[in-house]
Amino acid sequence: MSNHLLDQVCAQDNIQHRLIKLDRPQTNGMVERFNGRIHEVLLQSRLHTAAQLKEGLTHYRCLYNHHIPQKNLGHLTPTQTLKNWQQIQLNFF
Repeated sequence: MSNHLLDQVCAQDNIQHRLIKLDRPQTNGMVERFNGRIHEVLLQSRLHTAAQLKEGLTHYRCLYNHHIPQKNLGHLTPTQTLKNWQQIQLNFF
């Protein structure tokens, strides 16, 4: 386990912290677009407490995963894509 503060916080919240591979502009662009969307959500919100920030990000995560189709997923939501994959990979579960 890393001693970096971010890694410690991620470990406490059971978050897997992964770094993108170097020289992969496709992955970097995807991460930058996602971070830009989060930035837009935060700019449109008036948050006064850490609890409000957490609630807002949790709500956005639900919207993103269940209601916002992604071009790179064939215009399906991440949840729809996962459900479709589970149907194909029945023996995996």
